[in-house]
Amino acid sequence: MVNKKSNVRLTIVGLMLGLLLATLNQTIVSTAMPTIVGELGGLDKFVWVFSAYLIANVVSMPIFGKLSDMYGRKKFFLLGLVVFMIGSVLCGTSTSMFQMIVYRAIQGIGGGALMPITFTIVYDLFSPEKRGKMQGLFGAMYGISSVLGPLAGAYFTDYVNWKWIFFITLPLGVVSFLLITLFYHATLPNNPNQKIDWWGTITFAASVLCLMLGLELGGKEFTWNSLQSYGLFSGFVIFLALFLWIETKVSAPIVPLKLFRNKLFTASMGTSLFYGAILISAASYIPLFIQGVYQGSASSAGQVLTPMMLGVVVSSVFGGRFVSKLPYRNILLVSCALLLIATSLLSTLSYYSPAWVQVIFNIFGGTTPELTPRPLVIVYMTLMGLGIGASFTVVSMSSLHNVGSESRGTVMSMVTFFRSIGSAIGVTILGSVQTGALTSRLTELLPESNMTQIDPRALLQTDVRAEIPPQVLEKLTIGLADSIAIVFQCTLIMAVVALICILLMGKARMEIPSHTKQKAVS
Repeated sequence: MVNKKSNVRLTIVGLMLGLLLATLNQTIVSTAMPTIVGELGGLDKFVWVFSAYLIANVVSMPIFGKLSDMYGRKKFFLLGLVVFMIGSVLCGTSTSMFQMIVYRAIQGIGGGALMPITFTIVYDLFSPEKRGKMQGLFGAMYGISSVLGPLAGAYFTDYVNWKWIFFITLPLGVVSFLLITLFYHATLPNNPNQKIDWWGTITFAASVLCLMLGLELGGKEFTWNSLQSYGLFSGFVIFLALFLWIETKVSAPIVPLKLFRNKLFTASMGTSLFYGAILISAASYIPLFIQGVYQGSASSAGQVLTPMMLGVVVSSVFGGRFVSKLPYRNILLVSCALLLIATSLLSTLSYYSPAWVQVIFNIFGGTTPELTPRPLVIVYMTLMGLGIGASFTVVSMSSLHNVGSESRGTVMSMVTFFRSIGSAIGVTILGSVQTGALTSRLTELLPESNMTQIDPRALLQTDVRAEIPPQVLEKLTIGLADSIAIVFQCTLIMAVVALICILLMGKARMEIPSHTKQKAVS
């Protein structure tokens, strides 16, 4: 049990700063990358700046979650914080793209400890009736960092130096470290005889590494039907099979498979997986639509994402307030209904205005806009954010339903793990769908042209667009818009599958004892 001298308020501040540190650094880098590539070179390797962080992050999450269950949350939160800050300092001192990639992987390892352990400590600290509100508050940090990150990255890159996007987070880390060290007092869990599942850890890490490398490099560095792809995905299957076998034999598995016998837990993991895929679809393809179809700037594309992230913040907070009053399934049904509406609307995106918009403009005697009005896209994105946000809170709570303190770190890491895997798989599948749909549509629109295999990113470059004949450019833009609509048609299918997972949750709801005491477990 946690010593009563723990200062809960200052501990919460420290945890929020640590979570902000981890989530902010995932978004702050994006706007600075063109400048970083221009200074360090390595344009052909720049995707690894993101991939290295993501792969290291996903691999380390369940490992740190289990270690925090075995040896205490505090020490591994602080370890993750230190590793993350070391990675940040190293990133800011990078002199080559190779160094940047290695240092981003170090950051990813630290972030893999910070995110799941933060939510686990929050769950440990508060009584059941307060957990939902606090989890909602912390879940909102994802949306806040998604808004602040690109803005901060652009500011420091344009007016200071790109290195400061890494250095600026260090004060947050130092304050977080001091607050947790001084005001969060915990004793070790009462399980000193547990042994680390080394073989399970190794095979798990190897399987996830093979999967992530296959997803990140397939279709880019090598084709999907290449020996490299076959080797990586075969490695994933083999190591996964070994991991599952090992987990049935050891006394303290890194991922207790018995958790998946619980229908609520399994349905929660499925929901997290598909919500992760849905979120990445909007975050990836709406900016492409704004820049490629509307010919907007990168900053304007980011501004369209802002309403979605604000919707995430609002929904996460409201989800936290209602999670103690309603069954988990009921809250997520409302969430998923908003997602179904949002993805249905986004699947109708087109170069041309919707018919009902044309009718309205004609009634009021206005000139019908040729393009789908941008405010419509903003409304669609806001609905998407409102639909996704509640999942950050509710899925975390439903996954931990009736789970003892000895497994909370593991469970919370699995929630984040499945969401991240969903994002990785989703962006890979949707990327292939969009590329195939674009090629097919351009073959129809430009049967005699040699531009049917054009990279859609070329349409984002003003100088490239200026060299394309207007009639050809219009058809290219139509093809791009139609291919993005098909992406959201696939996203709609994912939302339907998420709905099925939610329905499988049953009527479970948070159990609040008549007499609750504020608890905290290390």
